[in-house]
Amino acid sequence: MTKYLSPVQALWASLFITAFYPICGKMAVGYVSPGILLFLGALLCFLICLPWLIKTNQLKEVFSPQKAKYLMAIGFFNTTLPFLCMFIALLYTTPSNASILNQTELLYSLILTWIFLGERPNKKQIIGSVLLITGVIIILMQNRFTPQWKGDIIVISSVWLYQVGHIFAKKMPKELSPEFITAGRAFYGAIFLIPLTFVLTFIGLPIIVKPALKSLLVILYMGAIFNIFGNMFWYRAIRNMDLSKATAVMLSYPVFTFLISVSLGMDQISAYKIAGLVLALSGAYLLTRVIRGKK
Repeated sequence: MTKYLSPVQALWASLFITAFYPICGKMAVGYVSPGILLFLGALLCFLICLPWLIKTNQLKEVFSPQKAKYLMAIGFFNTTLPFLCMFIALLYTTPSNASILNQTELLYSLILTWIFLGERPNKKQIIGSVLLITGVIIILMQNRFTPQWKGDIIVISSVWLYQVGHIFAKKMPKELSPEFITAGRAFYGAIFLIPLTFVLTFIGLPIIVKPALKSLLVILYMGAIFNIFGNMFWYRAIRNMDLSKATAVMLSYPVFTFLISVSLGMDQISAYKIAGLVLALSGAYLLTRVIRGKK
């Protein structure tokens, strides 16, 4: 499915799909609760991939202990927890804020590398971190101590989970296709979402599924477009090109999310937002340049 696209084409396709998912999460507010949206999206993704798994005799491999441990880890840390936190955050904040603040993942990567691998940050990394943190602070200051601020804090507090998932993704056997990883990740992600969705009802997040066209569209987007094509294109890109280059391109997606969000009336252009966006992305880009230089 992804073989018809070059790694660069797959990367840009993944970028535009990624840019729209915070918009989708915001559109779902009041129609589909976060846990249900992610569960139905992951389940739909797996069901779409199921005929391919059967045709290629790979369905049993999804349950193979050797591969299942990686798929479970990726499903939990890259599908279930961070996206659940993101969609809960979108109950309060805007899509553009959520996408910009997602860039703090790079800062967590730097900190975790320092703690667990003993790699002290150099001057360029420190400058990039300062720019990123400054951009984040500017965005947070615009809506401090408001309900939107609550959503912003949830995003910042959860993006480190992606880094754990990336570690498991890089350790997976090289012969596994993007289609297989996407299907397995969706399957285990859906399973993890079942108990978590019910747990959320005890903290004031009831299960909601309103029978409306908008509900159907956001579920179809998450299941068929984001979970399948977004992931397949991304895995196609990072497995066939330099990861730091792919990450540097992907970092620009908040710009597109911001433009779409403003055009749909979900956000407003402000000096705070523009300054925070420029500083955060500049810092994130500098950090990826340093990573590429090390390689």
